[in-house]
Amino acid sequence: MDKYLKNKKIKTYFKEDIEPQETLLDDLAKKREEEFGISEKKFETPLSKWIFQGFLILSFLSFFILFFRALQLQILEREKYLALANENKFVIYQIKAERGVIYDRNGIQLVFNRPSFDLYFSGTEKIKNCLNQNRSLSDCPELKTLREVSQDLKLDFEELKKKIVDSNETPILISENLPQEILILLQTKISANQLPGFQIERNSIRYYPEGKTISHPIGYTGKIRAEEFKADPENYTIFDWVGRDGLEKSYEKVLRKNPGKLQIERDALGNVISKKVLQFPDSGKSLVLWLDFNLQKKIEESLEKNLKRVGSERGVAVALDPKTGGVMAMVSLPNFDNNLFSGKNPEELKKFMEAPSTLELKPLFNRAISGGYLTGSTIKPLIASAALEEKIISPEKKILDDKGMISIPNPYYPDEPWIFRDWKIHGWVDMRKAIAESCNVYFYTIGGGYGDQEGLGPTRIKKYLELFGWGEKTGIDLPAEETGLIPDPEWKKQNFEKKIDQIWYDGDTYNFSIGQGFLKVTPLQVATAFAAIANGGKLYQPRVLQKIIDSEKNLIEEIKPKVIRQNFIDHRASEGSEGEDENEVLIDPKNLQIVREGMRESVTYGSAVLLNDLPVKVAAKTGTAEIWKKGERLYTTWITVFAPYDDPQIVLTIMMEDVKDLSTLTVLPAAKEILEWYFTK
Repeated sequence: MDKYLKNKKIKTYFKEDIEPQETLLDDLAKKREEEFGISEKKFETPLSKWIFQGFLILSFLSFFILFFRALQLQILEREKYLALANENKFVIYQIKAERGVIYDRNGIQLVFNRPSFDLYFSGTEKIKNCLNQNRSLSDCPELKTLREVSQDLKLDFEELKKKIVDSNETPILISENLPQEILILLQTKISANQLPGFQIERNSIRYYPEGKTISHPIGYTGKIRAEEFKADPENYTIFDWVGRDGLEKSYEKVLRKNPGKLQIERDALGNVISKKVLQFPDSGKSLVLWLDFNLQKKIEESLEKNLKRVGSERGVAVALDPKTGGVMAMVSLPNFDNNLFSGKNPEELKKFMEAPSTLELKPLFNRAISGGYLTGSTIKPLIASAALEEKIISPEKKILDDKGMISIPNPYYPDEPWIFRDWKIHGWVDMRKAIAESCNVYFYTIGGGYGDQEGLGPTRIKKYLELFGWGEKTGIDLPAEETGLIPDPEWKKQNFEKKIDQIWYDGDTYNFSIGQGFLKVTPLQVATAFAAIANGGKLYQPRVLQKIIDSEKNLIEEIKPKVIRQNFIDHRASEGSEGEDENEVLIDPKNLQIVREGMRESVTYGSAVLLNDLPVKVAAKTGTAEIWKKGERLYTTWITVFAPYDDPQIVLTIMMEDVKDLSTLTVLPAAKEILEWYFTK
């Protein structure tokens, strides 16, 4: 039987052999169905032709999709994904470098770098998402971590959340200059992966051992802003500090550090394979100043003491080297501690900035270069120079001051003439005596004209004041310098609304001639002009920086003195700007000598006689300007001295604001104390 069935195999549609037993069983099952009227469910159903063809098409499509994707990855976008792979394989780290420091002319270091550790957070988007979705602390691990950090830092949790929500920076600074115990606590948690998103960055902050004494010329630094970083990502990181004021700002590109780059190669498991220095770190260059710290300290102490004596809190002192224009000292009071801006104590800085005394006295304001003041009689040597050069008067001609005033007709009220007073009756005075005794009547006369004596008039006065550097920036290497103001008829016409106020009166010229009226000059401009008188006619551009050195104190660049005008020849005319012929001498050195002699006589018998017993011979000019504030009459008092008289080494200008009482000496004692110390130290 088996042999018979073996020979009866059937070929199926797929050309497979079916055993005869299988067909026999199928026949028996069919008969059973017919006999009992039942049907059995079949376990196999042959695929239709359409399903089979669809399966083949789908298979071919999948193959081609995989093929073209592989082609895209391996060939078309090979460079892109190779770069991504290298980014995962090679990581670039920054090698820290130090910001350059600053020395005075004698090598005293004025600025130091100190290590600082700051906490940053990079998970701002996760925090914002949690808050936008109103998720609770238990439902948002990032919020829970943030609260833990706020507790460690003793920060208000709600304020910290607001700070993150309001910030567009990544990473965001959470706390800077961490105390040691907090640093250890947070670093331990970060190392244990307990504070995801948080990182600690090591920085260096500026330390100024004598912060208040040098605050205005040196300035301070602050955290880099996001827009500053984006503008120059090659030279900065988001963690850097940059100059915000003073020399720190002016020489930011010199002082700033150039960090190095370290490339670390890792395998797929994250193990370090190699390290390579791509760029060695380069510390910032350092500055050596003309500034003499010991002189700066002495001036600060003396000025502060004498301001207190006369009941004032505001004052300025500037010392220049008349042979170079170098700034030997610059003190503006009140001053401030620039260490406040180092980030060590934000609460203390906030308290200082919001203090009533800060808002009223403005200690951040550098009065030496940004304040505009009436000069009073300090202007008189400049007016004398102009009168001599214009040949409207000889130095020997005498003018009579027998009433201590002059009067001129009042066109509006003829019975009430305008009176312009002197501070005393001087009698007959020539130019030297007029400078020495600060005779107002003499300078009213040569400034505005009186009787048969011709005056300079406002146009010529303005011309010569500009030659002395007034009414324009000196070009000092410090930020926020002001130009001041030299008024004239056109200026008055443009700056007053009422027609009657737009008229330039003779009285305006008289006031102009003695440093009153609308004039505004910075203390630095006064010192610069008198340095030119002292040295015989060279108007130097004042500079604080003397030279640039590297971290080993090797010389990189020496800053040469720059002459703006020599014998009042405008050197800028030769540089292509419009101005006087560069060969035209505008003030004769002999005329400046007469002015110097008048200033010397001011010390021997005139208004500055207190300085006559100094160790060296000096020349000086005092000045007092009258101002009104809130209905109260106050005074701005000045003195400018150069010494020694025969070979000037220093020009010292001192100004005191808001002096209430002139019955006592104001600036003279301070000048005497400073110069006595300077020439006997």
